[in-house]
Amino acid sequence: MVCEKCQKKLGKVITPDPWKAGASNVTDTGGRKVNENKFLTSKKNRFSPYQVKFEKCRICKTSVHQVGSHYCQGCAYKKGICAMCGKKVLETKSYRQSSV
Repeated sequence: MVCEKCQKKLGKVITPDPWKAGASNVTDTGGRKVNENKFLTSKKNRFSPYQVKFEKCRICKTSVHQVGSHYCQGCAYKKGICAMCGKKVLETKSYRQSSV
């Protein structure tokens, strides 16, 4: 749950829809080249999870799975706050939620 202001900060999808962009094996659109050594060229596009620093939730101290967020999704939903900035998004006074 994210507020409207933090909606712009959310990450984009890494791989776009291949049907919109066309075939990926065409050389003009950045596909594979002829006689390309895949072992040498595949390392530059590899995702490393150690580059991204995931923070801990400020309420329950568990790992947050979204970059730039300070609260996990469970705590943000229970409190009715934005997961990134902590602004009140939803009124949870009349909700009946379990503590688990």
